[in-house]
Amino acid sequence: MYLKALCACVLLTASVLADEGAFQRLSAQANAARDANNVPQAIALYRQALALNPRWDQGWWYLGTLLYDSDQYTDGRDALRHLLELQPNAGPAWGLLGLCEFETGENDKALADVERGLAASSELQPGMEAVLRFHEALLLTRAGQFDRAIQTYAMLIRRGSRSPELVSAVGLAALRRPMLPKEIPPGQTDLFLSAGKASIFTMSGDLEHAQQALNDLAARFPDASGVHYLRGTFLLVADTAQAVDEFKEELRVNPSNSAAGAMLAWVLLRAGELQTALPYAEKAATLAPDYAIAQFVYGRLLVETGSVERGIERLRAAETIDATFLETHLSLATAYSRIGRTEEARREREISLELSRKEASSLAQR
Repeated sequence: MYLKALCACVLLTASVLADEGAFQRLSAQANAARDANNVPQAIALYRQALALNPRWDQGWWYLGTLLYDSDQYTDGRDALRHLLELQPNAGPAWGLLGLCEFETGENDKALADVERGLAASSELQPGMEAVLRFHEALLLTRAGQFDRAIQTYAMLIRRGSRSPELVSAVGLAALRRPMLPKEIPPGQTDLFLSAGKASIFTMSGDLEHAQQALNDLAARFPDASGVHYLRGTFLLVADTAQAVDEFKEELRVNPSNSAAGAMLAWVLLRAGELQTALPYAEKAATLAPDYAIAQFVYGRLLVETGSVERGIERLRAAETIDATFLETHLSLATAYSRIGRTEEARREREISLELSRKEASSLAQR
C-alpha cells in the first residue's frame, strides 16, 4: 500500500513538473509571437498556456487585448472577465472590457465598466483615455444622459479631437436623441452632422460660425426635434427673448421635449414670470422624472410660489439624480431657511461651498 502511494505521488509530481515546463515554454512562445506581431499564433499560444495555468493574469490581459484588436469582441470580453476575477482593481482591464461590451451590444454594462476604467485614469495611456472618454459619451447619449455626454464631448473637442464619427455623435447628444451613430436612420445623417458641426463651433468658442451654423440648421430642418432647443440654448446669453421664442417653437414641434420645457420655465422664473413658468415646469417634471434640471426648476418655482414643502420634495429629487448641481443645493438652503430648518440649510450651504471650490479648481486645470 505504501509503495503504491509513493508511486502515485511520484507520478503526480512528474505530471505537475511537466505541465509547468509546458506552461513556461508556451508562455514564452506566446510572448515572442506577440512581440513579432503574429497575432493569430499568439492568440492560440496564449490559450494553450492559460489552459495549463488559468491564474496567469498577464496572459489573460494579453489575450484580451489581442482579441479586442482583432475584432473578436465576445472572446475578448470573456478573457478580460477572467482577468478581473484575479485582479479586480485592474483599471485598464475594466476600460477594455467596457469597449468589448460596447461592441457586443451590452450597453449598460459597457457604460459602467468604461466609467470604472476611467476612474483609474492615472493608470491609462493618454490614447486609451481618449478612446474611453469618447465611448463614455456615446453610451451616455444612448442612455439619455445628454448633458453629461455634451460635457465629455466638450472636453474632447478642447483637446483637439475631430472625426466624422465624433461630429455625428455630438449631433445626437445636442439634439437629445438616445442613439449611437450607427443607429442613425437612412436620410438623417446630414441633420446630425449639421447639428454636430454647430455644437462643435460653440464648444470651440467660435461663436460667429456657431450662430451661422445654427441659423442654417433651423432653416433646413425647421421641424426636426431638438433643433430649436439647441438654437435656444445658444441664444440664452445674447438674446433671452429670442431664446424664449425658440423654446416655444421647440415645444410646438415636440411637445414632449422636457428639456425645452424646463429651460423655458427656468428663463421665465429668472424673469420673475412665476405663474407663466409654472405649467411648463410641471409638465417637464412630470414627463422626465429622472431629469435633474426639470425637477430643480419645478421645485424652485413651487418654493417661490409658496408651496415650500412640495418644492423641497422636488429639489431633493433633483439632488438625488445629480448631487453635483450647485443650483439645487443653493435653492434647498433657501427653502430650508424659509421654514426654519436651520441645520439642513447650513448643510446645504456647506455642500454649495465645497462644490464651488471644486468647480473653481476644475476650471483652473483646463
